[in-house]
Amino acid sequence: MALMPVSDALAAVLAGAEPLAEEMVALDAAFHRVLARDVAALRTQPPEAMSAMDGYAVRAADAGAIDSQLTVIGEVAAGRPFAGTVGAGEAVRIFTGGVVPNGADAVVIQEDTVADGKRITIKEAAIPGRHIRPAGVDFSEGAVLLRKGTRLTERDLALAAAMNYPQLAVCRRPKVAILATGNELVMPGTTPGRGQIVYSNGYALHALARSEGADTIDLGIAADTLEATTAGIRRARESGADILVTTGGASVGDHDLVQQALRDEGISMAFWKIAMRPGKPMMHGRLGAMRVIGLPGNPVSSYVCAFLFMVPLIRAVSGRSVIHHRHERAVLGRDVGANDMRADYLRARLEQRDDGTLVAVPVNHQDSSLLANLAAAQALLVRAPFAPKAGAGSPCEVLRLPV
Repeated sequence: MALMPVSDALAAVLAGAEPLAEEMVALDAAFHRVLARDVAALRTQPPEAMSAMDGYAVRAADAGAIDSQLTVIGEVAAGRPFAGTVGAGEAVRIFTGGVVPNGADAVVIQEDTVADGKRITIKEAAIPGRHIRPAGVDFSEGAVLLRKGTRLTERDLALAAAMNYPQLAVCRRPKVAILATGNELVMPGTTPGRGQIVYSNGYALHALARSEGADTIDLGIAADTLEATTAGIRRARESGADILVTTGGASVGDHDLVQQALRDEGISMAFWKIAMRPGKPMMHGRLGAMRVIGLPGNPVSSYVCAFLFMVPLIRAVSGRSVIHHRHERAVLGRDVGANDMRADYLRARLEQRDDGTLVAVPVNHQDSSLLANLAAAQALLVRAPFAPKAGAGSPCEVLRLPV
C-alpha cells in the first residue's frame, strides 16, 4: 500500500465520525463535557435594575446639585426589595445587589453623602443611571449563550447556573481502549532483562485521551503471539470501546502481528503507512462500530501519531465543534535541511522575542526513540513534503503540544 498523505489519512480517520449519544448530567458533573444542544437562558439577569454600589437610591432631579438634602424613607438590601416609591426629596438606603426602588433613577454612593439621622446631604451630584445595573444587562431570557459543541469550562458552568440550569445535555464520553504489544516490554518499577525496555507509551496515551474527555480502558500488554493480540482486540470489543488504540506491532516484521490479528477479526482497513516522520507505520480501520488506530511502537512516533490522529477523532465523537489542531506562525530558530517525500514533525522548543515573534528551535536529536527530547519540546515544527532547506529566521508553522 502506498504512503498516504497526512491530510488524507486524517480525513479517513474522521470520515463518518459522529457525536456519541447525548445524556443528561448534573451541573457539577459537567466540567469539560461537551454540550449536545444549544443552551438558552431560562431567565433574565438581572431580572430588575440593581444597585452596583452601597449608597442611596435617589431621583437624579432631586440630587443633581451639591448640598441637596433628602429624606431617607427606607432601606433596600440584596434579596429584600423596598415596597414603596421614591418621591420628590426622598431617598432609600441601598446596598450592592439591591433592587432599585420605583421612582429612583440613580444611586449616590455613601462616600458622596453625609448622613444625619433620616436626612442625607449630597456631596457629589447624581447622574441618571449611574451605579445602576439595568435589567438584562448580563443576558435576557431566551438568549442562546452556550452553543452545541462547546467543551464546558468552569466559566461556562457559572453561566449555565446563572441561566437556571441544574443539569445539561452533553455527549457521552468516548471509551478508548489501549492495547500495547511486545515481548520486550516490562512495567515501570521492574528490572528489565537483557533486550527488554520499560513500557512508557501507554501512560502518555491514557493521559492524552483523558485530557480530551475520554474514558480509557487499559488492556495491558499483549505478548507477540497472534492469539494474545487477538484476545486483546476481542477484549476491546467486549468492553464496548468506541476507539481501540494499539501501540507496537504495526510494522512488517515477523513479530508485528497487530495488522494480521485485525484482519482476522474482519477489520475494514482504511490505510496502513503514512507519508510522515515520525510515524510512518500507522494504520486505521473499523471493526464494526469500533474505530481502530494502530500506532507505531517507538515512543515518540506513538505520541506524535496519537496527537495528530487520535485527539481529533476523540474530539469528533465527543461532539466538539472544533476538532483540528491550530497551526501557528513562527520563525525558525536555526537552519533546517531540505525535506524528503514525508511530512516531518520536528520536536521543537518555543521562545518569544520582545517584539512578540514566536521562535521555534528544533531539538538537536530527532530520533523517534528519544523521550527526553519529546518531554522538553513545546511544539511540533511542521515541515511539508519536499520542503527546501530553510535558514534561521525563515517563516514556519508549529503545532503547540499540550501543557
